[in-house]
Amino acid sequence: MSKSSMVEVGVVGCGAIAQLVHLPNLAELESANIAAVCDVNRAKAALVGERFHAANVFASPEDLLQREDIDAVIICTPNNFHADHSELALRAGKHVLCERPLGTTREQVARTLRTARESGRCLMVANNHRFRPDAWALRRFVSAGELGEIFHIHSSWQRRRARRPRVSEWRMNRELGGGVLMDLGVTNLDACLWLVGYPTPERLTAYLLDRDQDGVDDSAVVLLRLEGNLTCSVEVSWDLAAIKDRHALAALGAHGFGSLAPFVVQKETGGKVVDVTPRLGPGTENVYRASYKRELEYFLRAVRGERMEPLPEEQEVLMGIIDACYRSMEEGREIVL
Repeated sequence: MSKSSMVEVGVVGCGAIAQLVHLPNLAELESANIAAVCDVNRAKAALVGERFHAANVFASPEDLLQREDIDAVIICTPNNFHADHSELALRAGKHVLCERPLGTTREQVARTLRTARESGRCLMVANNHRFRPDAWALRRFVSAGELGEIFHIHSSWQRRRARRPRVSEWRMNRELGGGVLMDLGVTNLDACLWLVGYPTPERLTAYLLDRDQDGVDDSAVVLLRLEGNLTCSVEVSWDLAAIKDRHALAALGAHGFGSLAPFVVQKETGGKVVDVTPRLGPGTENVYRASYKRELEYFLRAVRGERMEPLPEEQEVLMGIIDACYRSMEEGREIVL
């Protein structure tokens, strides 16, 4: 398509992430148009479509994908449908931005990547933390070696108990890709690995708790050994008894330290440790809102042919780690990868 063309976008799945993030951001962009929305609950899709002035409303992704005027789709369905819906869209000749995770197993992700290679279309995974301005800045320090060799990285996300998914939600069904490891753990593991260039995982131990005995994990701890004597720890939970959620990411280097939430970068200079935290640009005060907007703009540039987007091959590595976490829990031992 022409670089100056309007990108016609379809959104598959009209849940919270579509209504609160993707559709509002699309509606603000002059370079994109909401061509269609789709949800198995057509009444819900109709209400969402009316709210965001979508030209068409569908009850199945197959019907939406028959529209030749649609250039790209955003997949916002439950986790267990991500791989299938992404493949349907790719085979229909559409570019795809899929909400994380790309699939619920390594096998699913590998299959979807094969489909993307065959289709020649852009496939992106909505790992929005990669587009946070503070995360970009910290990654530059790490990749430039300014903190020295990184020897440990840690990430955590504890969600308030009051925000725990409802019993009726798909997140409370393991078969639908539910559980806190798949919901929050995937995000945090990807953030850690992306920050240090996705080194090869060697071994891991995972502890998954189901405190309410409702069939899905509500807290998880993952201890990971990576190539190059690098260790990684991730903690996630839906069960935090506190007023606010807690997020953290920290990278420990031989000559410095960096963290997000709060954003801090410190390193040794002239025998002293000094604060070198850069000031973020205007418009990035809310790093979460900025990340989603930048992610969408990045995807649309790829759709218009303004940049070449490599396939997210590392997501197969990520889901191999998730598969091993479940094995570690079930077998009660360390897993060699």
